[in-house]
Amino acid sequence: MKRPLFNRSPRPILEPNDRLPWATGATFNPGVWYDADTVHMLFRAIPKGYKPISGSATGSSDPVPGYDNYISYIGYASSSDGVNFTVREEPFIRPDMDFDRFGVEDPRISKIDDTYLITYTALCRPAFTVPWGERIALATTSEFRTAEKHGVIGPPVPDKDAVIFPRRIGGRIAMLHRISPDIQIVYFDDLEDLFNPSGSMWRSHLEFLDEHVLMRPQAEWEAKKIGAGPTPVETGDGWLLIYHGVDERHVFRVGLALLDLDDPRRIISRTASPVFVPEVDFELEGDIDNVVFPQGAIVIDSVLHLYYGAADRVIGHASAPLDAVLEHLRLCAVHI
Repeated sequence: MKRPLFNRSPRPILEPNDRLPWATGATFNPGVWYDADTVHMLFRAIPKGYKPISGSATGSSDPVPGYDNYISYIGYASSSDGVNFTVREEPFIRPDMDFDRFGVEDPRISKIDDTYLITYTALCRPAFTVPWGERIALATTSEFRTAEKHGVIGPPVPDKDAVIFPRRIGGRIAMLHRISPDIQIVYFDDLEDLFNPSGSMWRSHLEFLDEHVLMRPQAEWEAKKIGAGPTPVETGDGWLLIYHGVDERHVFRVGLALLDLDDPRRIISRTASPVFVPEVDFELEGDIDNVVFPQGAIVIDSVLHLYYGAADRVIGHASAPLDAVLEHLRLCAVHI
């Protein structure tokens, strides 16, 4: 039997916490950053009290179950070893503005200059309702003690899975995002442009959206939609992009791609088959079954650590030697 690429931790590394009123129902979908001393984690948390909606999500033909009274927070946790985390008692980002009052979800962390850039999904409408109210929002911090919100920075359409590359590329700031079902890329001239993108820029981007598509669904396991996962990892071979794919039965799996360092629009290779799938109980059963949702990745001592939401309820962890991951991309991927 072929050995799996990733070695998963047997139990969730973070679960709902009855001592924290804002995180009693679910804690999942973590973004991480490693500063050579501490692993900083931001994660989505839901308080207890949400109730299933009859049938699928309200107003949608999607088979995904939905929930009422489902308002999310973003929490903070830290670790010295990347496995054992201590959760701060107070939320790091609260749903307290008009643009995010129905939830703050799925943070990703990058750093440009001395500023940590936190992209997250802001809900201006209740979760699981149509029309969707998902927008890309941005917050910043310098020390993970407080966060400054910069509002919605994405286009005025349902959009999520935004993540910023952790350094400038050709002098500009690059960001991936997902207007379903594809992954797109967009560039900003500088931080001010990122904090306050012009309406004309987004109008042009939407008008010629196909020109900005980085990746489209290809295989059956990702036929419904794909989305960027963790902050891209810079390697000698290229940018390692870990992404999720969703099939027609709404099973979430994990794939890999390698992007050119100087022009990430050029895809060097991409896995034809998923490298990580729901297998254990806490991934197969939860608030949304059959979900592994990769959102955080760091390298410590040449080992790639992957952090993921499992069944929309808890946080899982897996690891693999970075060299083995890159070798898998060389040998088992479609070279484009």
